Amino acid sequence: MTKNCFLNYSKSFLVIITVFFSSCLFAQQNDVPVQLENQFWRNVQFGGGIGLGFGSGYTDISVAPSVIYNFNEYVALGVGLQYKYLKQKDFYASHLYGGSVIGLFNPLPEIQLSAELEQLRVNVNLDGSNSNSENYWNTALFIGAGYRSGNATIGARYNVLTDKNNIYGSAFMPFIRFYF
Repeated sequence: MTKNCFLNYSKSFLVIITVFFSSCLFAQQNDVPVQLENQFWRNVQFGGGIGLGFGSGYTDISVAPSVIYNFNEYVALGVGLQYKYLKQKDFYASHLYGGSVIGLFNPLPEIQLSAELEQLRVNVNLDGSNSNSENYWNTALFIGAGYRSGNATIGARYNVLTDKNNIYGSAFMPFIRFYF
């Protein structure tokens, strides 16, 4: 075998070996992000609430989806959206929309403590007068505690930022929270 022929075979062999090992290395690199992504989604839970209230000339419809990330069995952090429509016949119609950030702490599997910062845009249209319409932001900070069983928590929360212009009837509110 001549020297040139040996060099050509050596180069071809090195190219084949390089391609083979580089494809194996890339295959290994692709598996790591998939594993991390799967681990992330195992800790994510979706939930929220839907509310309907009807009465004598009164309508209350609300939708509030949310998502949380469980850092461990004790601590979770999440975000939520909220939309609410309120109407009192012959008096007003109101649209409220915004978001919230929620932190959950479970010192025991059955006990859940929470803190939720909520920011809502409030649009109120008084019937018969556009000049009396109001548009403003409402901020609430709820501190709560509840009993947790499976995916559901039932408890109460208190708005520590309540004032005379608060959109809620009371600073104290019961809640039922679901996450799947």
